[in-house]
Amino acid sequence: MSELTLVVGSKNYSSWSLRPYLALAHTGQPFREVLVPLDTPETAALIALHSPSGRVPVLKHGDTVVWDSLSICEYLAEAFPEAKLWPEDRAMRAMARSVTSEMHSGFTALRTNLPMDLTARKTVPGVDAPGVHADIARIQALWAGCRERYGKGGPFLFGAFSIADAFYAPVITRFVTYGVPFRPENAAYRDAVLGLPAMLKWTEVAQGEPPLARYR
Repeated sequence: MSELTLVVGSKNYSSWSLRPYLALAHTGQPFREVLVPLDTPETAALIALHSPSGRVPVLKHGDTVVWDSLSICEYLAEAFPEAKLWPEDRAMRAMARSVTSEMHSGFTALRTNLPMDLTARKTVPGVDAPGVHADIARIQALWAGCRERYGKGGPFLFGAFSIADAFYAPVITRFVTYGVPFRPENAAYRDAVLGLPAMLKWTEVAQGEPPLARYR
């Protein structure tokens, strides 16, 4: 089988990289990881060695190169169907794809004002920026709704772990970083995601990274 290589950015900050990392780890397939520190004079050149878009993450599987976090996860779901990265039930799968796509393309206010800074604990004025509270409320309602309707078979949004959980993992870390309260019904979901072995491994590496200049 061709070797899998995942190119990611700094683990404390790269929310886009965390998503396919969790999905790939869930497949159980061995893979090589290439970590590119962000915001250094060498960053662009190092990413260009792997990525046609000039961005991370990037998945390499033999001669196949896939960039964009959602495209990578979709590729993994097709390449390793036994991992069941999407729910098997058609209606559940459609819902999982919908909430994943909403995360992939939406919540701009949250992304802009509460950037991922995984190991930090801080408060910032950005929590009160226009649109942030609406994004937080929508995400919390989405989690609660998915768990209530589809989550009976396990601790994740659709019971078993799926790509949807990989996509919301960085949001969970944002809420923790900036002290955003979790609705009581979402606390167990938060704990399940943060307790994933792959999440714990990612966090351990992030804790040893030097801070980017703009976060100092």
